Amino acid sequence: MLTVHNFSYGLLTPALAYLMSFLGSFLALRCTSRARASTGSARRGWLLVAAVSLGVTGIWVMHFIAMLGFSVPGDTIRFNVLVTLASMLLAVAFVSLGLMIIGFGPATNWALVLAGVVTGFGVAGMHYTGMAAMEGPFRMNYDPLLFVLSVVIAIVAATAALWATLRISKMWATLAASLIMGVAVSGMHYTGMAAMRVYPASGTSMGMGGASASSFLLPLIIGVSVLTFVLTATIALSPTDEEISADAELMRRIERVRAQAPDAAIMIKVTTAQARRERRWRPPSPPH
Repeated sequence: MLTVHNFSYGLLTPALAYLMSFLGSFLALRCTSRARASTGSARRGWLLVAAVSLGVTGIWVMHFIAMLGFSVPGDTIRFNVLVTLASMLLAVAFVSLGLMIIGFGPATNWALVLAGVVTGFGVAGMHYTGMAAMEGPFRMNYDPLLFVLSVVIAIVAATAALWATLRISKMWATLAASLIMGVAVSGMHYTGMAAMRVYPASGTSMGMGGASASSFLLPLIIGVSVLTFVLTATIALSPTDEEISADAELMRRIERVRAQAPDAAIMIKVTTAQARRERRWRPPSPPH
């Protein structure tokens, strides 16, 4: 069995990976709090943004930042581009499905568990698909016990994250939940890495047609990170869930007034329009 290093750059890569996992979790929670206050297509839109935030930034970027610190001494590691991108889409698809289950399904514990299992399999699937994207003169397998443990951690972390999306809306509570979710996602990643066993290639080695981490992963990670910070600013400037709820309640009251007294609503409009015209036109003041 070959020796591997998960911390080739010291604590730099795990710290940056945790930061992105925390940030992705925080964005996802802020989006889902707005989704709870919205309806129809607006709710669906916020849930999709939450899925991209958690799936891409919180899970996928976290994984591959951590993988920048992974090395097999004496061997060159490259990454299959299509499989790497497929792992990103896999994470987004499963997180989206999990959020849609709790966003539009019945508000029951069974729905939460189902969504957590689906999302957890997505997190684990993203991790091991990302590992399968590695190409080098070696072969890999996994310790069964640690492999199962990593999947269990992914399911528990996903269920906790989805529970938080249903319960948490205040800023400080969101920050605390995001810190915990970052630990859970990072813990799942490094448990999966501990499960990996690397051996010299027997017979024909694995193909080396992939891209290097510096030429492919690093620019992609930097680009996604910049977009994440732009998304952070956009969400910070968007209406909060309290404002969305207040606007929705105001519109419901207006609709009730219109339904109960349509003539009164028309008179209000006419009177308001007349008052505006009178304010715009003032008679000239008499000369002194």
